[in-house]
Amino acid sequence: MPPIAVIDFETTGISPGQGARATEVAIVLLQGGVVVDRFQSLMKTGAWIAPFITQLTGITNAMVNAAPDAAGVMAQAARFVGNAPMVAHNASFDSRFWRAELALAGQPAPQPFACTVLLSRRLYPQAPSHKLGVLANYHGLPRTGQAHRALADAEMAAALLARMQHDLRTQWRVPRPDHALLMALQRCARPAVGKLLAQHAAGA
Repeated sequence: MPPIAVIDFETTGISPGQGARATEVAIVLLQGGVVVDRFQSLMKTGAWIAPFITQLTGITNAMVNAAPDAAGVMAQAARFVGNAPMVAHNASFDSRFWRAELALAGQPAPQPFACTVLLSRRLYPQAPSHKLGVLANYHGLPRTGQAHRALADAEMAAALLARMQHDLRTQWRVPRPDHALLMALQRCARPAVGKLLAQHAAGA
């Protein structure tokens, strides 16, 4: 299967529509359940980071002021992703910042986004929560760095996606759990998940 780009942003707030900007971006390329490449950078936008955000992420105003300009970082990120479809944990958040920061950099953002929150609700309704850290603990996934830093969270989301693809192959007998299936699965009503996956297992 072609690679999937798993992305995570750290930001100054919850929405670019409210003036929030990205402070850090990380992208992990996952192919066949294996991480094949990584991209990570802090980024300077001129936006101020509130103390509570610094306390959460460890990212300071001094760190981003010394970082590369956001437009250059996003141009690199777009080249890194290429035509790969994208995945994020809580994709409604990360996709907004991906599109907003690329637009400010004069770059297109054509990729579809699948969401591991929506997917986990379909595949693991019994999980105690669908937060990334809780799901990582639930599945015994490795933690590779500090939570609320972009690369560590992107790698954790990539590990979760790899686990989902593994379970789709082994438990649901889906031979090709590609991005198109993930998009269909996240739109599927929960009672219809079994029927959808049975159709894909049968090659429908």
